[in-house]
Amino acid sequence: MSNSSTDSMIKAESTTFSPATTTENPSGWQSFKDSFKRAEAKEGKSALQLEEQNEKPAVEGGLKQNLKTRQLQMISIGGAIGTGLFVASGKALQTGGPASLLIGWGIVSSYLYCTMQAMAELVSLFPVSGSFATYATRFVEPSWGFAVGWNYALFWVVVLPMELVACSLTIGFWGSDINPVAWVTIFYVLIFVLNLCGNKGFGEAEFVFSVIKIIAIIGFNILAIILICGGAGEQNGFIGAKYWKDPGPFTAGAKGVVTVFITATYSLAGTELVGLTAAEAEGNPRIVLPKAIKQVFYRIIVFYMLTLTLVGFLVPSNSKDLLGSGANASPFVVAIKNGGIKVLPSIFNVVVLIALLSIGNASVFGFSRTIVSLAEQGLAPSFLSYVDRKGRPLMGFLVSAIVGLISFVAASPKQGKVFAWLLALSGLSTLFTWFSICISHIRFRMALSLQGRNITELPYAAQTGFWGSVYAAAILVVVLCLQFWVSLFPLGQSPDPVVFFENFLGGPVVLVMYLGHKIYSRNFTIVTPLHELDIDSGRRDSDQEKLQQELAEEREAYANLPFLGKVRAFLF
Repeated sequence: MSNSSTDSMIKAESTTFSPATTTENPSGWQSFKDSFKRAEAKEGKSALQLEEQNEKPAVEGGLKQNLKTRQLQMISIGGAIGTGLFVASGKALQTGGPASLLIGWGIVSSYLYCTMQAMAELVSLFPVSGSFATYATRFVEPSWGFAVGWNYALFWVVVLPMELVACSLTIGFWGSDINPVAWVTIFYVLIFVLNLCGNKGFGEAEFVFSVIKIIAIIGFNILAIILICGGAGEQNGFIGAKYWKDPGPFTAGAKGVVTVFITATYSLAGTELVGLTAAEAEGNPRIVLPKAIKQVFYRIIVFYMLTLTLVGFLVPSNSKDLLGSGANASPFVVAIKNGGIKVLPSIFNVVVLIALLSIGNASVFGFSRTIVSLAEQGLAPSFLSYVDRKGRPLMGFLVSAIVGLISFVAASPKQGKVFAWLLALSGLSTLFTWFSICISHIRFRMALSLQGRNITELPYAAQTGFWGSVYAAAILVVVLCLQFWVSLFPLGQSPDPVVFFENFLGGPVVLVMYLGHKIYSRNFTIVTPLHELDIDSGRRDSDQEKLQQELAEEREAYANLPFLGKVRAFLF
């Protein structure tokens, strides 16, 4: 084919897909305005044109593959570290005692790791928009996908106003006289500016936020060891295991442990967020995403288990400071104050503020990507699938921004009740999301086996395997039952319908969504039969021969590594 023919084809393709332009080189302002237009097929350009102009193509739906490996790793390590660790752990310590902290977070961490491994296997094979929300529809059935997907979207859209208000309250640590609404406005604008910068803005912000949180936790751990060993001087002396003896390792028996168990689950919520980046990850997802998800193991061990162990040594469970609110009740701040260090509490309060901004930033990302996925599956209004030419899900941003306006009730004395009920709507979202990931993985593996396929064809096989997902799913059902128990018979209180629904309303909400979709769709199949499951469409590595050759080369390279090299490759 001649060069002139090739040029004609490129010109024809461009004319077919791209809108007419008035100038060959539009102005900066025109380009800015055009960036908000709906993304079309490769933005009206051929693959050759994209390559010549050094542009990255949009994935299905218009999202861009701009998230770098370092950003994904930091999101997996520190992205979901927030008030669950920095503040809620103090309430858990007061409720259950230091031993309950370790038992609760230890068990939750075990099934979370299995869940994340299951997700790593699925996202490396099917790096699609919406990730686990899509897998629920595909590998379980549409009504379950509708219920879980919308519940997850509700969770993130409610988190935003809560985090904004929490940010304004955290500023109150310094006794600011500025109206809280002013701080809410500042943080509101900041979060949406970051997200309007596309996934690059989100990724870079989360990278910086995560680095700060990680440095702060490592610094606290070093300080905690010094304080426990008597480094605070004669005023406190050697602390050791003093608080494990008095007031003791447990404060409220079995129910106290169960309450901590549930708090631990909520504190680790958002860990699965890295799975939503599957469609926007730069590079090969079968390598990048499992490697990032592996980092969750270190976050669990270092940033939760080690840190909470040290907190249990430093802060007595009967400390009155733990009964406060906001950053003042953070066991980290209490520990530093008890050590007689005057400057560090303010510094750590800044870290708490950054953690809140990080979760607020993640909430916009999480909601917008989930709602796009639901719209693309026909489980949400089609206009919510709008993604512009820069890969920004604008309708998702708009809905999140509208709901985020609820944060301005910060000026109202009723804000506590408002947010208690908002959170109740999606309070069990984490349990249902993790359970859905495990069930999707279990059914995928069962379909793979039924169709006579082998796990050797998978780009990445979960280290915890099929039975790891079975274990995690079973424990999650137990946790849901325990949540029902402590909601019906709350610790230290008589049964109260208001308390019950504040803690368990998420369960009926999911059930109503599930049954409502069943009635609307008139599809009363409980689960899609295994032989009908599609386990091939949407694979990024469609060339099986090439994939198997690459996997064989990687296995051979791994086999030739020394023992320590194999350990490092397994862990990292």
